Amino acid sequence: LQNIFAVLILTGLGMAAYQRYVTRPARFQGSKSMDALIIYILATTIVVTMLMEASARMAIIGETSAWRPVSSIGSRAFTAVGISGEVANFVEKLFYWAHILVILGFLIYIPGSKHRHMFTAAPNIFFRALTPKGQLEPQATKSPSNSENIGAITSYRDFTWKDLLDTLSCTECGRCQSVCPAHSAGKPLSPKSLIMDLRDGFLADEGLIDSSDHAMPIVGGTISQETLWSCTTCRACMEVCPVHIEHVPKIVKLRRTMIEQGEVEPLLQGTLTNFQSQGNSFNKPDKQRARWIKGLSFKPKDARKEAVDIVWFVGDFASFDPRVQELTRKVAELLNQAGVDFGILYEGERNSGNDVRRAGDEGLFELLAQHNIDTLAGCQFNRIMTTDPHSLNALKSEYPTLGASYEVVHYSQLFVELIKSGKLKINPSSAAPVTYHDPCYLGRYNDGFDAPRDLISVLGHTLLEMPRNRENSFCCGAGGARIFMEDPPTGERPSENRIREALALGDISYFVVSCPKDVVMYSAAIQALGVEDKIAVRDLAELISDSVKAVPVGSE
Repeated sequence: LQNIFAVLILTGLGMAAYQRYVTRPARFQGSKSMDALIIYILATTIVVTMLMEASARMAIIGETSAWRPVSSIGSRAFTAVGISGEVANFVEKLFYWAHILVILGFLIYIPGSKHRHMFTAAPNIFFRALTPKGQLEPQATKSPSNSENIGAITSYRDFTWKDLLDTLSCTECGRCQSVCPAHSAGKPLSPKSLIMDLRDGFLADEGLIDSSDHAMPIVGGTISQETLWSCTTCRACMEVCPVHIEHVPKIVKLRRTMIEQGEVEPLLQGTLTNFQSQGNSFNKPDKQRARWIKGLSFKPKDARKEAVDIVWFVGDFASFDPRVQELTRKVAELLNQAGVDFGILYEGERNSGNDVRRAGDEGLFELLAQHNIDTLAGCQFNRIMTTDPHSLNALKSEYPTLGASYEVVHYSQLFVELIKSGKLKINPSSAAPVTYHDPCYLGRYNDGFDAPRDLISVLGHTLLEMPRNRENSFCCGAGGARIFMEDPPTGERPSENRIREALALGDISYFVVSCPKDVVMYSAAIQALGVEDKIAVRDLAELISDSVKAVPVGSE
């Protein structure tokens, strides 16, 4: 068995070295190549000295064995060059002690190298967060290192022990970097480099390595502000990390520090002011929130005044963006046609605060959330529905931390129920080929993968999946409040990259989405690429509406 496992280990080391130093995937950029090379050499030496020691031992007694093919070959080689008897005994001891010394050297080297993950990865996986994926840790009420900046990260002592264990567990594999939309767009963010820089800064701060990082502030020094503002909080990095490092929560904590210190991206600062004064990102007064209902064939109930089965939490973009308002009206008409007992909150609704929290403004998030919680407390309902995955995440995962728990569904889930129950009749006559984009906050954060696909199937469309789908979907670039920030052209935008991915599938009629922000982002991307004649963005609500209109009169 020793021989067999030795060969397997050497084969694995060879494959790993070939990948790192010959094929060189882009995800290894920024990793410590010399560190890895030293480990390869030490690991290879450990295995080779073990095999040579076994070969010399066999040469002493002059035996071979079919069960020890490698050692037998080594034994014959030693005998062929005259190494036997006392000489073989000396060689056996030489390789034995070399083997022991290299192992000791390996153990001494590991704690100071990136390969400390051999010891830290297992506990890091074991202690991973078991809270809902869309739930952030509330801001600390005090800062261990600085009483003036409550909850700010001004020292490594302000991080939790799990945050620091994360940094020590990084394998530098680069999987997070390879899926990061900000990195692919040429932004300064690399999730891998972020964790490595925090690790090196922490070790330098503790005096465990020689570095000038100990004299640098964390925000604006070890980690640049541009790096932190680049994140879309899409969670793709966390999804692929083999040791369950939690990148996004650290970025949000550092953004909170920038908010505390007044270092806010200029355009975002204006939007946060809008949230503060008007409760929405469009800077519209409360009374305009329900203007989208003009043109409907009916007036939705006011859930604050009448008991309803479902409260529809509409959201900002669905309420104020002209393009998305059309989709909002379609959803309302479909719900009415299906006989759903629903109502809206009218001017009682505020932004859910999901993006505000991820921008780092914890106080403003709590202000918005508490207003919505108080409004909903005065309503009688069974469920909340929303067309906005960001609102879905806040209502479902974030509000429980403030003591408010609801049953929340995405509209795709509700329409699957309505169609399957026969309350909404459709005519699946179209077989147009489509592709579907999984929104981050519906898919990765809340596992809402099946309902949109069920709808596409029942509507009769042929679904062609993009290579990056479901858990591996590629972010549109709007999340983490990025949609409210300047987006200088540093490279191809994530939304444009995604449209190119869809076009590569061939003859696709529609790029189907289920998020208001996706409608905005991908419509702009198609226009920027000049491919309006090749593909069109359509929301699930439009596909359903078309199928309902196609039902022959009297078919009920």
